Amino acid sequence: MKVEAKHEIERTKELRTGSDLLIETLVDAEVDTLFGYPGGAVLPIYDALYRSKAPFEHVLSRHEQGSIHAAEGYARVTGKPGVVLATSGPGATNLITGITDAMMDSLPLIIFTGQVADSVIGTDAFQEADVMGITTPITKNNYQVKDIADLPRIVNEAFHVASTGRPGPVVVDIPKNVSAGISLEKYSKDFHLPGYQPTKSPNPLQIVKLADALSRSKRPLLLAGAGVITAKASAELKEFAERYQLPVANTLLGLGSFPGTHSLSLGMAGMHGTYAANMGIYECDLLINIGARFDDRLTGNLEHFAPNAKVAHIDIDPAEIGKNISTDIPVVADAKEALKALLARSTSMPDHKMWKELLQNNKTNFPFWYERSNELVSPQWLLEQIYSVSKGEAIVTTDVGQHQMWTAQYYPFDRPNRWVTSGGLGTMGFGFPAAIGAQIGAPDDLVVAVVGDGGFQMTLQELSVIKERNLPVKIVIVNNQALGMVRQWQESFYEERYSESLLPKNPDFVKLAESYGIHGLKVDREDEVVETFTDVFSYDGPVVVDCRVVKLACVYPFIAPGKGIHEMIGVTK
Repeated sequence: MKVEAKHEIERTKELRTGSDLLIETLVDAEVDTLFGYPGGAVLPIYDALYRSKAPFEHVLSRHEQGSIHAAEGYARVTGKPGVVLATSGPGATNLITGITDAMMDSLPLIIFTGQVADSVIGTDAFQEADVMGITTPITKNNYQVKDIADLPRIVNEAFHVASTGRPGPVVVDIPKNVSAGISLEKYSKDFHLPGYQPTKSPNPLQIVKLADALSRSKRPLLLAGAGVITAKASAELKEFAERYQLPVANTLLGLGSFPGTHSLSLGMAGMHGTYAANMGIYECDLLINIGARFDDRLTGNLEHFAPNAKVAHIDIDPAEIGKNISTDIPVVADAKEALKALLARSTSMPDHKMWKELLQNNKTNFPFWYERSNELVSPQWLLEQIYSVSKGEAIVTTDVGQHQMWTAQYYPFDRPNRWVTSGGLGTMGFGFPAAIGAQIGAPDDLVVAVVGDGGFQMTLQELSVIKERNLPVKIVIVNNQALGMVRQWQESFYEERYSESLLPKNPDFVKLAESYGIHGLKVDREDEVVETFTDVFSYDGPVVVDCRVVKLACVYPFIAPGKGIHEMIGVTK
């Protein structure tokens, strides 16, 4: 594959290093943002960056984990690869959580790690870590550059691999002798990967089988995952659902792929999903999964997942089809191409009016519920007000836990790429730095980081970044003075033995924000919420809002471990 240069930077006539070559290659790849943190093994790269006057921005995080989560947020919102640079040893190992997170959630990242010189690799040299060995299980691919002449090809290949097929993180490990060595310009940027040819177009026979199954179905259901968003197939999904009046359930990461306020939307399925979505899956006779991987938080006990349904699975990753759920109609394809092929056919549908009415009744009769309290702020109500004040237009990021589930439940997403959360790995500390990357990727949009008081304290040092750059990220701390979901599980399954899950000595988050020069507010009464957020969302700059919520509030409904998708706890009061 030939890669043409798109931009020019100052290319000196003097001898250039491998680092100069790397910067030029990034410019040619149209990188606009680099998230990173310097160290000894990448000083040649940072020096080349300083000298190059490259037309892309470097964002200096305050911890490498901040860099990579910011890159994830950028990738989720823009659809472009997030690019990260860290030094060798601890710099590289500090990225491991984010790399794993991106792998599980199919996010395209390019991670450049410095490495000790070739001559001392394997000797336990200062700040040496086996990056290749460590990252092999958690990347789509990884490379260690042995020759400066290979660097441009490897970088271009890495971008291609990370962003095509099922996206994922790719690591490029660069020894210091390569980054500091002299480039003789005897190199090629072309690459050829005969063993890596993702299947984008569906097999026509499988499309025929799926259309035939649809024509016979009386209780059809669509399950839309993040693959719809990655494929930019939301418009095709909406057209397909509306043409055949198919109800749509979403996975956690698929929220926004189909409008959450649409009459055909059943909402989120899974452990904390809606009664309508979960019972729809349990009772359907045809389940069409588009771009979701049937993870355990969605399926519950596999024996009870869609037990009476013929299952069709559209996925660009053939390894996911049949991995967890037996599949009757496998369609290996890009979601957009598969939906276009289905839309190109004319399929007659049997009357499924009664099925739609049943699901609609379930939506009406068993909505999400919560009890208002005079004690502090009801967290569910808080999310409803945030949705109302933002008019549902915000990009919302979260960590993992109760606040994440309440956001998924009470903040409907009508557009793709507005929901940024850690799904597969469930990473505390993700939400705030991800909001930084999202804000950089969408500078004109309102970005709201909904975080827990526990998770926020894992990456709060990135407050320096939003102050330094005046990024107008709005941080909403859902403060229940606990590791909320851990506490809920201890309440439900461990007889209220709250072992190390309570956080009674949290810092004063308002003073903390002010110490960084950031506007901070505390809200502990519901009558303050609407006015506060009206002001906060119109404020041109970063804000931290410490929301004191009901301490013992729980997320309902809830599917207990080992139970089926139809065995929900707390469906009603």
